[in-house]
Amino acid sequence: MKANVTFGFSVAALALATAVPGVRISAAPDPQVKSGVDRLYVIDCGDGSGPDESRWTPGANVGVPVGFPGHCYLIHHTQGWFLWDTGIDDAVAQMPNHEEVFHEWGPGTGPIWRKPITLAAQLEEIHVKPSDIKLMAVSHSHPDHAGNIEMFPNTLMLVQKVEYEWAGSRQDTVGFNKKHPVKLVDGDYDIFGDGSLVLLSTPGHTPGHQSLLARLPKTGSVILSGDVVHFQTSFEHRYVPDNNWNKQASLQSMDKIAAVMAKEHAQLWINHDQHQSDAQKKLPAYYE
Repeated sequence: MKANVTFGFSVAALALATAVPGVRISAAPDPQVKSGVDRLYVIDCGDGSGPDESRWTPGANVGVPVGFPGHCYLIHHTQGWFLWDTGIDDAVAQMPNHEEVFHEWGPGTGPIWRKPITLAAQLEEIHVKPSDIKLMAVSHSHPDHAGNIEMFPNTLMLVQKVEYEWAGSRQDTVGFNKKHPVKLVDGDYDIFGDGSLVLLSTPGHTPGHQSLLARLPKTGSVILSGDVVHFQTSFEHRYVPDNNWNKQASLQSMDKIAAVMAKEHAQLWINHDQHQSDAQKKLPAYYE
């Protein structure tokens, strides 16, 4: 079924249809090679809320509470299952009220994360075992994106080399288990070699942040943007949170995403945007 919702983008994206200086954009897939992707599942991987939206949109919506959903994405390729991001640790589901506070800017700054349903339970719903996942990648090392990596101890993880080395250096990051199988990537990377799934290097939020371009046969191109931006308004107005690793790199990555969107006529799926999340169909439904 074709996606029943299209997420628009700003006029600024159209202006970036040509190459952005200093930005590398992955080439289109070889027309002689058929994409191996046929299904993309959107998985609830954390139900969060923040006390002050301006933490992520400096100067705008000061003091306004904001919904802060988190997602993982399971993609089926003819060469095997691929998991993008692993969400808040399933262990949070066992905590009082199924919630945990993520002290992103110090005590009490939020967001508060709840885990009413686990990643493991949702995979089981579609009869996928952790051992069935052939490849995985996380957008970056914050715990709302990398909380369940060791649920898949034998799955090869694709991560930017600079992120792998930086992870664990701050309290709000997850240090990667050095025994976990890993392929270190430097820049954009075509995962299966057919252009269907391409890692896009998008540093700024963290040093080795990456996004995923997924070319689906019916839905078309979709960009899973991790935390390049947190909300649609962040993308439209180029808001950069104060705790991002590098503001200039963040802005350059937003421009790169906009250029890819214009070139690919791609939808931008923003991981923490509540309105987008409400409109998306979730597992067991999927996008083709």
